[in-house]
Amino acid sequence: MIQEHKIKIEQFGGMERQIRVCLPEGYEESNETYPVLYMHDGQNLFRDEDASYGVSWGLEDYLKESKTPLIIVGIDCNHEGFERLNEYGPWENPTVGPELLQIEGVFGGKGEAYLEFLLYTLKPAIDEKYRTKPDDTLMAGSSMGGLISTYAACRYPHIYSRIASLSTAFWFNQQEIESFIEESDLSAVEKFYMDIGTDEDTSKVDAGHYIRSSEKVYEKLKEKGIEVRFEVAEGGKHHESAWRERMPEIIEYLMK
Repeated sequence: MIQEHKIKIEQFGGMERQIRVCLPEGYEESNETYPVLYMHDGQNLFRDEDASYGVSWGLEDYLKESKTPLIIVGIDCNHEGFERLNEYGPWENPTVGPELLQIEGVFGGKGEAYLEFLLYTLKPAIDEKYRTKPDDTLMAGSSMGGLISTYAACRYPHIYSRIASLSTAFWFNQQEIESFIEESDLSAVEKFYMDIGTDEDTSKVDAGHYIRSSEKVYEKLKEKGIEVRFEVAEGGKHHESAWRERMPEIIEYLMK
């Protein structure tokens, strides 16, 4: 069952953002409390008819069929211009505009403000409205959503202790995220999952770049001594259909 809400983001001038909450099977009939998985690009998570490219991650059906005791909260991305890059990019990138997008400008840098909204506005609202376990909070995302999820693990490891970062665009802030991992205390992180497909080619970045970028981050995370799992998905593409296929096993791993 999906419930939808509009919540204002004061960090971005009070604009409203669509929030989709997918409740686990049997939620209404029980008195149980549940961990919460926060995910980005919420419009793509649950139903094909809502998804940007016509294919969702299928997570509504997954929760129904698997009966996994988990609440999934999806935050829609900002579709206006390149605001998705800005909000999911923790640091500014002065080269992605002219080199990849063929437009002038600096992109990224709003990631911290976006996470402040999640932590100080959205999470309290979800914990108040639903039967959650406030100290049991997960985060997952793909591409730029994987980048901001990794940043969240470093910035707030005592909150987001289990993370999944799929097909991640680490290259957007490669040096910064590697340095941030090095300087962060990640001892509170319980599990970190990351993956990359062998066919991740996008219109701007090829698969080899994605793979090398992820391998560098994996090495930095391993050095922190946390439980980190890195998978290279043979034939995996940069698309919701690929993440839909991998996500059930990923959730099972995070929930064990």
